[in-house]
Amino acid sequence: MSGDYARRVPPRALPVAMAAVVGVLYATGSLLRWGGDAFITWAEAGAAGAAAVSLLLSARRSGGGTPDSPPGGVWTASWRWYGIAAASWFAGAVGAALIDGYRRSALSLSVPDLFYLLALVALVIGLVAPIRLPRDAGTWLRYAADTYVCACALFVLGWVALFGTLYDRSGESPPEFLLELLYPLIGIVFVCGALPFVLGAARGHRRLAWMGYGALAAIAAADVVTTFVRLDGGGPADDPSDILRLAGLLLLLLVPWTGPAAEPPPPVDDIPDDIRDDVAEPDAAVRPSGEQGRMIGPGIAPAAIAAAAAMFIAGHSLTGHNGLEPGISIVAGTAALVLIARLAGLLRENDALRRAVETGEDHFRALSESINDAVLICDVDATVQYASAGALRTYHYEPDELLGRPLHEIVHPEDLPRVEDVFHEVLDEESVDEALRVSCRVRAADGTWLPTESTISRYSGSDGAPTRLLVTTRDLSEQAALQRQVAHLTFHDGLTGLPNRSYFEERTREVLSRHEPSGGEVAVVFVDLDGFTAVNDSDGHAAGDQVLAQAARRLRATVHADDTVARWGGDEFAVLVQLPPDDGETRATVELAGRLLRALSVDPYQVGTKHIVLTASVGIAFAGDFAGDEERPAGPAGNAAEAGRRLRRTAADLLRNGDLAMARAKELGGGRVEVYAPHMHADVVRRLELGSDLQQALAEEEFAIEFQPMVDLATSRVTGVEALLRWWRGSEAVPPEEFIGTAEESGLMVPLGDWVLREACREVARWRADAWDIGLSVNFTARQIAAPRFVESVAAALAETGLAPQALTLEVREEVLVEDAGQNIERLSELRDLGVRLAIDDFGTGYASLAYLGQLPVDVIKIDPSFVAGLGSDETRTLLTRTIVRLGSDLGLTVVAEGIERPEQLAALREMGCPRGQGFLVARPMAAGRVESLVRTNLEGHAPSGDVPLPLPG
Repeated sequence: MSGDYARRVPPRALPVAMAAVVGVLYATGSLLRWGGDAFITWAEAGAAGAAAVSLLLSARRSGGGTPDSPPGGVWTASWRWYGIAAASWFAGAVGAALIDGYRRSALSLSVPDLFYLLALVALVIGLVAPIRLPRDAGTWLRYAADTYVCACALFVLGWVALFGTLYDRSGESPPEFLLELLYPLIGIVFVCGALPFVLGAARGHRRLAWMGYGALAAIAAADVVTTFVRLDGGGPADDPSDILRLAGLLLLLLVPWTGPAAEPPPPVDDIPDDIRDDVAEPDAAVRPSGEQGRMIGPGIAPAAIAAAAAMFIAGHSLTGHNGLEPGISIVAGTAALVLIARLAGLLRENDALRRAVETGEDHFRALSESINDAVLICDVDATVQYASAGALRTYHYEPDELLGRPLHEIVHPEDLPRVEDVFHEVLDEESVDEALRVSCRVRAADGTWLPTESTISRYSGSDGAPTRLLVTTRDLSEQAALQRQVAHLTFHDGLTGLPNRSYFEERTREVLSRHEPSGGEVAVVFVDLDGFTAVNDSDGHAAGDQVLAQAARRLRATVHADDTVARWGGDEFAVLVQLPPDDGETRATVELAGRLLRALSVDPYQVGTKHIVLTASVGIAFAGDFAGDEERPAGPAGNAAEAGRRLRRTAADLLRNGDLAMARAKELGGGRVEVYAPHMHADVVRRLELGSDLQQALAEEEFAIEFQPMVDLATSRVTGVEALLRWWRGSEAVPPEEFIGTAEESGLMVPLGDWVLREACREVARWRADAWDIGLSVNFTARQIAAPRFVESVAAALAETGLAPQALTLEVREEVLVEDAGQNIERLSELRDLGVRLAIDDFGTGYASLAYLGQLPVDVIKIDPSFVAGLGSDETRTLLTRTIVRLGSDLGLTVVAEGIERPEQLAALREMGCPRGQGFLVARPMAAGRVESLVRTNLEGHAPSGDVPLPLPG
């Protein structure tokens, strides 16, 4: 029933009270004969008509299909049949009033009598409508036997108490007298036949069934009284049966007004047969005691009536009334035989029910023993009445050790209030009848506390009150251990076993939240392994993992016990340091950083049979050194949310500063310790702004190319140019050393390099088209060479501009040959196969120079300016420069000296036989137009005699 419809049902007290008032008035009027027979007859007709209207309208409304009406089904069917019964009785009463005759003999049936009989039939149909009728013949046979025993017992009682004496006085034959008793006999059969169905009605249908049965019994009793009065010679004034009939009709009138006690179940016909059979005939082992009682009830009721009849007859005989007619003896005898057979059947049914209960208990016990969970059955005081074998697996108790013990004795005191609340909620009759879950700790037999989860449900008696509790408990020890393991993995690094970045950040916030300015200093130390990428590239990631694990052990062994060491990510580590208040906090942290640096750098790392030596870059930041602190409010946070935000900012600033200090140490060459200073953050901000400006400059074509000539030192003839990138931000020239690094970090060097290559190739190709034998050199960084399709982009630039591959020289620094050497050398070799020339820039400054000369087909080596700067003043550098020139000559390589700025340097190089050179003394970088003038002047004004003055004009 929908909530809206239920709210529209009027309160039950009012209609019941009104019906009671009407009944009292009618009874008074009937006994005092107000208005005579007409009043009684028409009052009966009015009550029947009112009941018919009430019932039929209610049936139509409930089955009308409106959105807020309850679904049609057993209630509607019962109301409809009850309404038909009341309508038939109304028709019979009106007919009787018109005929104006008193209740007639059964020998002279009239049309009103047919309506009365139809009313009884309709009443019985409405009574059994909400009840599932049995389908097997055995049940019908038992019901027929019960009806027969009950009817015989009531008939014998009526005969002995009322009609036996009347039969003796009447002088009628037995058949004639039995016809006089037709109405009482029909009523007795209907009352006894309907009784088993009413006793077996489900809880939700009992009120509906019993009100209909009460109406049927009242009408049947009225017929008995009327027949007795008529056979005894009395008239309408002596007959009080109208009060009983009106009571029955008023009961029908009240049926729709009282309403169902609860939401009615769905119509039986709407349930699939297999499910309906299971629901209608539940296994006796699991059927509540009240349900079993309703099964046995239909058999016990006729037996009880027969026993009462026997006692009454025995008492009647003892008082001297011994003359029982043969017919009555036959009826009593057959009823006794049927009753004996029925009792034998009841004994068999009871034995079957007992075996079913035992089987159900065996099934329940087998089921509870087969699962790992502990199954407990407790009384409403939570005292254990049954414990399965799972109690040993879950609680480590033998099942017998739990019997009779209250559960609160083994529940942890801190969890006990929550558990008691759940028990009270389960036991509350007003709560929803469903299982509830609760987690708590339970004391095991060895005294340890086990995490458990229990499901608690209740069993209720026929009155709805809870009688037992079913508690199913699962041990969560393995789940709790798994959760701890997952939590550990969530906040720890699987390779090193150290806490991870998430844990370190949370730990930093926690420490800062408790930190007081007068309580010492909080600092973070960031550590990065220098050269670790080369280990991965050369020896593989497995070797790198071994290095990281060894580094983690060294860090953990170096710090104090209360310091937190974490793996920040990759080859970076972080240490959270808490220092007591004294005057040497900063010094102590710097000393710790120095120890960490030595621990990671002094001893080599053992990887298989190899010994790998690495250094480290270490950065330190203290909790008070935050960029932008002057912009923050000095007072305490106004609320908890603001305090949390400030704490997160503080922790983030501290970690950022430590990372910046470490990056600064790495920029300065690594193997050192740097303490954070505010300018580091300003440098980062400046680089970020510069990166944004670079991107905008590339889009707006603010870049230009200048060319620095390279000459034959013997003739001063221009043999080539080196393309150099220039950036004009407005009217201001930005030095390359300020933006090249930022372009590398931001990834803009790749598109910038492509643009430089194409523009420079286009200019030189145009010069060569004018018969100028001039070459082009372009610098490439490691990131450009590692970019996807690097070889294809160089080949495309040559094809697009028409420059011959032999005219292009790619200059690479030595670190390109060290970082990811295999891939870089492979790509450079592919370009060399295309005809492009290769040059090593700044030759002689790194350990890889000589090693890679044998692996890479190099055409040109360019002497680093630091060697050229020492010519004439530094004998060592002069000797090294002479060696490089001789090495290049012996290997057939072109040697170019960079950074020629003084005449004595030029003279020394010429004396050594260095073939080529460039520098400010030779020619400064210049625009393409000036290069054209320089080359034209060089070609037209001077012969290749070697006396061309330097610097070259232009």
